[in-house]
Amino acid sequence: MKLKKKYLLIIIIAVIILLGLVFVSFKMHKTNDDKVKDDVTTPKEVTIIDEKSKSRPIAFTIDNSDEARELHSGIQNAYLVYEMINYADGRTRFLALYKDSDTSKVGPIRSVRHYHLDYVLENDAILAHWGQSSIAKENLTKLKINDVNGIAYGSDKTKDKMESNRYFWTDSNSKYSISHRRFTSIELINKAITKLKYETETEQSNLFKYSASLIDMKNKEVSNASKVDIYFSKTNYVTYEYDKDSDSYLRSVKGKKHIDNLTNEQIKVKNIIVYKVRNYTIEGNVDILQELENVGKGEGYYITNGKSIKINWEKECHSCQTKYTYDDGSEVILNDGNTFIEIMPTNRELNIS
Repeated sequence: MKLKKKYLLIIIIAVIILLGLVFVSFKMHKTNDDKVKDDVTTPKEVTIIDEKSKSRPIAFTIDNSDEARELHSGIQNAYLVYEMINYADGRTRFLALYKDSDTSKVGPIRSVRHYHLDYVLENDAILAHWGQSSIAKENLTKLKINDVNGIAYGSDKTKDKMESNRYFWTDSNSKYSISHRRFTSIELINKAITKLKYETETEQSNLFKYSASLIDMKNKEVSNASKVDIYFSKTNYVTYEYDKDSDSYLRSVKGKKHIDNLTNEQIKVKNIIVYKVRNYTIEGNVDILQELENVGKGEGYYITNGKSIKINWEKECHSCQTKYTYDDGSEVILNDGNTFIEIMPTNRELNIS
């Protein structure tokens, strides 16, 4: 009897061990399956803009002088920023575009140049600016640009004291010149758009397509791009340094971190497109304006994820969308994230290392 009980106990223990082994095997198999699933790149939704959205972008001309740079606000939230020459000495100005955004402070807002309008048109954007050059003033009417002008709708009062029919305000910090203290918000510009009865939807395609997963450059000739130096002049040179933690480029100007005052952080850029066009001073113009030979074609670079690749650009007319392609003719598709398009003078230095 004792012997039978002994055998029965052994059988029970064996069954328990066997069940335990089956359970462990099942868990290991499931874990391996999960690992396989994790190893497969699952496409994520593109977040920089909603590519299905029909909303028209809003473009802002933003001051980029040394003084204004200390007050920059909202630039990190722009999905697309053009930087180009504004003065013969190499100082630049931004055209920053936002889409379906609610950014609470954008600026400092400054006057628009006539060549900025090319990039407003290629994005079918509504323009927010404070003043304009003499040529831009003519073209705003001739080209039927939908714009909100701070000269007409701005205020020298602070945001909390501005009149109800004003859509720009002036910060009270008298340390800075008043021309560097003019700001607005997406909410206020949208109110102006409603008042002015501008069309808020577009049938025009976005300038770029975006990839839900990382761009595959395996079959293309790429170079390392841990650091990008863009030399507009001794008064303005830009550096982008690749940051692995954020998988983006940290922007500095003249060796100083470029800070966005809305986030109090250094501006991060996912995609950089850089190319050169000839610029010159328009003789006899009272504004001493620059001209950009931006209609045409040439070569440039697409820089992202610590790598650069040579690309081609072509703009067939002032209002035409600029086309960006690889040497094999395929379209440049961007990684999901914000983009800076740097349009440099032909006689200035670009270093990618």
